[in-house]
Amino acid sequence: MTDHMTRRLASFALALLAGAGARAATINTTLTVNATGALSGTTFTASGTATLTNVGTGGATANGTFSSTLSLTSTDASGNLTAPYTITLSGGAGTITGTLKVPATILTGSGTGSATVTGGTYGGGVSGGSFPSLAGSGSIGLSGVSLTFTGAGQIITGGGGGTVGTPTPTITAVLDAGSYTSNIAQGSIFVIKGTNLSGSGFTQMGFPLPTSSGSATGNVKITFTPATGGTGTDAYLVYLYNTGGVNQLAAVLPSTVAAGNYNVTVTYNSTASGPFAATVVARKLGLITADSSGTGLAVIQNYISSAQLDIDRFTTFSSGGYTFSPSKPSQVLIAWATGMGAVTGGDNTASPGFDFTKNGVNVQVIVGGVSITPLYAGRAPGLAGADQINFQLPANVPTGCIVSFQVSVNGQLSNPSFIAIAPDANSSTCVQPGFTASQLQQFDSGTSFTVGAFSLTQFSTNVAQFGTVKEDLASGGFYRFTGFQLAGLAQYQAQISASGSCYVSHVVSTSSSAQTGGLGITGLDAGTVTLSGPSGSGLSNTAFTQDPTYLSYYISLGTEGITIPGQTNNYKLVGGQYTVNGAGGKDVGAFQASLTLGSPLTLTGGLPSSVTESAGLTLNWTGGNSSDIVYISGSSSTSTGTGANLTVDSWTFVCTTTAGAGTFTVPASILTQLPKVAATSTGGGGFLEFASAVNPTTFTAPLTAGGKVDYTAFLSEVGYGATVSYQ
Repeated sequence: MTDHMTRRLASFALALLAGAGARAATINTTLTVNATGALSGTTFTASGTATLTNVGTGGATANGTFSSTLSLTSTDASGNLTAPYTITLSGGAGTITGTLKVPATILTGSGTGSATVTGGTYGGGVSGGSFPSLAGSGSIGLSGVSLTFTGAGQIITGGGGGTVGTPTPTITAVLDAGSYTSNIAQGSIFVIKGTNLSGSGFTQMGFPLPTSSGSATGNVKITFTPATGGTGTDAYLVYLYNTGGVNQLAAVLPSTVAAGNYNVTVTYNSTASGPFAATVVARKLGLITADSSGTGLAVIQNYISSAQLDIDRFTTFSSGGYTFSPSKPSQVLIAWATGMGAVTGGDNTASPGFDFTKNGVNVQVIVGGVSITPLYAGRAPGLAGADQINFQLPANVPTGCIVSFQVSVNGQLSNPSFIAIAPDANSSTCVQPGFTASQLQQFDSGTSFTVGAFSLTQFSTNVAQFGTVKEDLASGGFYRFTGFQLAGLAQYQAQISASGSCYVSHVVSTSSSAQTGGLGITGLDAGTVTLSGPSGSGLSNTAFTQDPTYLSYYISLGTEGITIPGQTNNYKLVGGQYTVNGAGGKDVGAFQASLTLGSPLTLTGGLPSSVTESAGLTLNWTGGNSSDIVYISGSSSTSTGTGANLTVDSWTFVCTTTAGAGTFTVPASILTQLPKVAATSTGGGGFLEFASAVNPTTFTAPLTAGGKVDYTAFLSEVGYGATVSYQ
């Protein structure tokens, strides 16, 4: 665990804004909202994230959720859509309510709206305020409506002036130490992020783990108090970390803390933080990942002999006194996690071991879609709060560098991750299409890989309430990947190369996924980026909108088949040359890329309404240039819960070939990895896409830190999409 604990620790600003003794104030802040919603007739309920900047001492940022229901047919005299909204701030900091006004054009392009603040419970009570200018943009697509806006304004709490008082210390997040998401399992290791939680430096505790760090380190302690009131329970401290602007504590939650809702506080130098709401659950397995992001490459040890346990990597090598290698078929592996559940006998001393599978708990290891019964699954002997899962790979296990890996505990899946598996016992390197052994060695040595990709997409589909809908979109961005997040990079590679092969990805996302940084991929800033097109496109140095969180770029070019009050489709994709121009930004310098858009392929017979996975899927087409890339992709997803408890489990495949082939069969071995779902099942469903693209053009984009972007592509995707059932 020491290696895990001292790795890069991502910090997130979920500041607790209100507390006992907070004075009335006028708060100057900037509001940013990113919301999505499904159309239901002429209304849609937008829900998503809300961020308020510089709302407390030290320029703290507050995160929360946004919700509002807008009617597309209800506008004021100025043509604005109006609707009440609610912002619920994280950590029990309170709510902000008011009225939102946005022009109808914002839903299919861009515009400027406003919001009034009329009430709420934040800061001891909200008495007023406004955001007079909210610059925003949106789009309407197959998945519904997306809307984003941002602008400066004021929130008045209690109507008075002055400054905002914030608790010291401040908790910004309470997360499990495996998946780095909310909800903490009994007897598991968890982390608390925030400010003023402890003194500077790194202090690791020894056995028996204490409930207070001691006077030399400010008597730090963490207390869980039932939300309904009662006596609090102190957690067992594992470490204190306050280095490089990151302040984080780790601790073990006693197994005796009952499942339920709690207020968590941190006390440092006799000063207690404000309460932070957290939920304790009986079990929630969090796999520990190599970069401590909760995603990507899992921490796995490969059993070589009683004297050698290799750490799973893409290639075979030694470094820093450790040995590394990819896993092999038939090999015994050890996976590391936390959150399997409560044990008896204390959580603050070295565990003698406890096998949950021998005590009525059903644990299954899932590797590349293959379910494996573990040899041992429980507390790691000699550690506290840590779990290990020992299992043997079957001889016919799927191989590759990004084989999906999850663990099911009583039917509840862990966070998704992947492991590297070599093709046979004699291979020293895993094999991944699109990557050479040399590139894999570079990933293992810590080298990152940068990608710059822009695309023009046009998809036609049938939407029940509107009929045939055609959506045009321009999007792109620059990203940096490490080997620990190779699955994300491999998906990029699959989409920009006609390899004749297929790629399957599996992602389980939750409402708290933003706390983990998504896929752990870093977006790069390229400044202002514009798009110009041929006559008839309406595009002439048209600026892309940049997402403030992930730094990606997009332009909603228009949606045909849906009539929205105030909607103007100023742009469309027509044949001819398109050029992307980047002015250069903090991470990426000036660049230019051009692409000539041709005629789409004709899909013979259209897309099917159902797919029998065991039979494979064959599609045929005509037209296009023989070297054009053809994409065939599909997804199968289910969801459980709602709101903050929403979890979406999605499997996606992508196959590529060339237009000259005229036919392609998605093999049953790929399709059978997708769960069987109906075309429009509750909380999910199946989807299928077919698209063609001219060979992507490459371009040169310099990095401001030196060198250039490793892989670039400007490509197009024109095709069809449809809901399908997977049987």
